[in-house]
Amino acid sequence: MPEARSLEAVNAIVAAPLLERSSWSWRAWWIGLCVSLAATMAFLVTVFLVFDRGIGIWGVNSTVVWGFAIADYVWWIGIGNAGTLISSMLLLMRQSWRASTNRFAEAMTLFAATIAGIFPIVHLGRPIYFYWLTPYPNTMHLWPQWRSALIWDFWAILSYILFSILFWYVGLIPDFATMRDRAQTRAPAIFYGALALGWCGSSRQWHVYEKLHLALACLGVPLVVSLHSVVGMDFAASLMPGWQETIFPPYFVVGAMYSGFAMVLCLAALVRWGFRMQGLITTAHFDVMAKVMLAASIIMGLSYATEWFNAWYGGQHADRSLVAFEFAGHYAPMFWALLLCNVVIPQAFWSSAIRSNVIAVFVISVIINIGMWLERILIIWNTLSHDYLPSAWRMFLPTVWDWLLTFGSLGLFALMFLLFVRIIPVVSMHEVRKLVAEGQSP
Repeated sequence: MPEARSLEAVNAIVAAPLLERSSWSWRAWWIGLCVSLAATMAFLVTVFLVFDRGIGIWGVNSTVVWGFAIADYVWWIGIGNAGTLISSMLLLMRQSWRASTNRFAEAMTLFAATIAGIFPIVHLGRPIYFYWLTPYPNTMHLWPQWRSALIWDFWAILSYILFSILFWYVGLIPDFATMRDRAQTRAPAIFYGALALGWCGSSRQWHVYEKLHLALACLGVPLVVSLHSVVGMDFAASLMPGWQETIFPPYFVVGAMYSGFAMVLCLAALVRWGFRMQGLITTAHFDVMAKVMLAASIIMGLSYATEWFNAWYGGQHADRSLVAFEFAGHYAPMFWALLLCNVVIPQAFWSSAIRSNVIAVFVISVIINIGMWLERILIIWNTLSHDYLPSAWRMFLPTVWDWLLTFGSLGLFALMFLLFVRIIPVVSMHEVRKLVAEGQSP
């Protein structure tokens, strides 16, 4: 396998799949593209039917008015947090290991946030009134409702997507210039040259670039925290049992980091295997990110225990009844699976042998993402199915369209990511070259 021991070797490893396609087998890529296209079509058909027939095709009812759509929205937003965390927070903390993972992590952020933004619109039921979510000047004081969390969500997602695009593109400019200079035919030279914006690598350009990148990183960290805090406030600002807790904003931020890092590890394993980048994405990257997820799993376990303690200590019958319903109610098997996936199984990361085993880390990361999806689902189902009024208690029974919406969104994400790796350098060449020049391993 190729090793990144020189500046030229780094360029060759990253650029070869895009510029020397005759020497690469894209069979696995085409298979993945066909599967993701099929799943994306299922997603689009489901969205069309929702617009045509209404949200009644889902399992929502008069009590559980939120279902898969809002849970998927929260889950995708959480996944979208990790890319900015890796690129911003770790850049400010001068963590060099981020260089091999930040590019596709930023792409993951952009794609996940875009998909997340679709779900609230679909769930509106009347998407033609989507513009009501925009807090435009309203002299009649009728709409929008400025105190509604939907308004906060709109601006949080919009600002996050715009920032993600800018931050991602700025980091790509030097690599686009490298691809332009290495291109062997005219078409890719023109394509990458246009995207490089005339970059020539002068000392002045590098000086301006470093200042801009650092400034964007400083903006990115509070943006990440505020984004998922706002999502947490969607629940905490209500009066429902199990939701009206001050712990929700930081709890959602940690959960977002947890699921996002798990997805980054899944993508890192696939990129490492698919593009033979064992020399750039090493077991050391999996080891350090597994440690981050181990810490996050402990914090998540503490957060769950804090919720249970607050319900008991507060003395409210509705809160205590809800906790009992979580452990022994209709959704109890899913709740126990949640605890197993999010708290128990990740404790395997205490072992250095597990952390350095790419397959084991990949499998546990998939399990964590399943667990975090179950958490988002049960946050909604448990509370809405078991609130203050016993006569209104009803269960949520998903339909085939609920499942197609969820799995279809995964297909849409896979489709966008597969197109990304076919066009854009999947690893930041200039940042890895800097490490090699300084005598550090990627």
